[in-house]
Amino acid sequence: MEKFREALRHARHRLLRLENVVGVGIGHKQKGADRSNQLALVVFVQRKVGLSALSARDVVPREVRGVRTDVIEIGIPRLLGRVVRVRPAQPGVSIGHYQVTAGTFGAVVRDRQTGEPLILSNNHVLANATSGRDGRARTGDPVLQPGTYDGGTMADRIGELVRYVPLLRPVEEAPCAVARRAAVVGTLALRAVGLKRYRVRVFRTLEAVNLVDAALARPDRPELVRPEVYEVGPVRGVAGVEPDTPVLKSGRTSGVTRGRVTAIGATLQVALGNEILWFEDQAVSEMISRAGDSGSLVLDQEHRAVGLLFAGSDRYTIFNPIQNVLERLNVEL
Repeated sequence: MEKFREALRHARHRLLRLENVVGVGIGHKQKGADRSNQLALVVFVQRKVGLSALSARDVVPREVRGVRTDVIEIGIPRLLGRVVRVRPAQPGVSIGHYQVTAGTFGAVVRDRQTGEPLILSNNHVLANATSGRDGRARTGDPVLQPGTYDGGTMADRIGELVRYVPLLRPVEEAPCAVARRAAVVGTLALRAVGLKRYRVRVFRTLEAVNLVDAALARPDRPELVRPEVYEVGPVRGVAGVEPDTPVLKSGRTSGVTRGRVTAIGATLQVALGNEILWFEDQAVSEMISRAGDSGSLVLDQEHRAVGLLFAGSDRYTIFNPIQNVLERLNVEL
C-alpha cells in the first residue's frame, strides 16, 4: 500500500491539473462494471472520452512510479444535503410555503379519503402560521423545496398547500359585522379631530388553545416525493410515548439528533415571532433541535412515528403527539 500512497503524493497535483480530471485516489481497478482485486491509482474524470478528443498533455498516464492507473467516470461531484433541491424529496430536507424562510419536510402521509400521498409538516412551515382568517395563506399556495432561505424559488415548486389546522391566537381581530362597523365609526371619529393617519381596530379575547401545528401539501406529482426519512430510513408504524422514551428526529438544520422524553400531556406557551400561542397535550424532550428543524417527524428507537416537532428552547424540544396530528388532518402514515 505504501508504494500507492507514495505514487499518489508524487502525482496528485499534476494529475488534478489535467483537463477533465476532478479527483484522484487509491482504489481497486475496475473492468467494465466489475471491480477487480488489483489496486490502482484511480483518476476520476467528469466524462470518459477517446484519446483523440484530448491533447497529449491531458492524457492520463498508464502508470505512475510503477503503479497502474485506472480512469473512472464520476461526473461532476456536488454537495448533497438537506438544504438543496432534492428530487425525489424526502422527509428531513428543507421545505416551505413560498412566503416562509424554511422548515423541514416531516413525512409522506396518505389521505384517508383519497389515498393520495401528501407532504406533512407544520402549519408555520407550509401555511405561513395562518389562523385561516388572516390572509397569511390560502389553499393552493405554492410550496417550495428547498425553502426560500435555502435559495428556493418558484422554479423549485414541489407542490401546493392543500390542508392545515388553523393556529389560534389568544387575541385576534374581531371578524363580525358589528365589530367592523365599530372600527369604521372609531376611525372616522379620529379623522374628525385631525388624526388622519390613525385607524381603529377591534379585537376580541379568545380561550384559544392549540393541539397541533400541522399542515399538508399535495406534491405536483407523486414521484416527486419518497417516504424514507433522510439518514434514518423507512418509518415503521405509529406509537405513543411515555416519560423517558428514547426519541430521534431528522431535521433540516441539526440533522439526526437523539434524546429522551421529559414530559407528556404538557400545556405550554410558545412564542411565534412577537405573539404568544398556547398549546396543550404536548410532549417535551431533551432532544436537540434548532431553527429550521420545525416540521421534523419524531421517531422512537424502532423508527415508529411518535410526534411532529414544532418548537423548542435552548435545552428542550417540543412535539405534537402524532396521533393528534393524524386525526386532525385525516391522514395516515
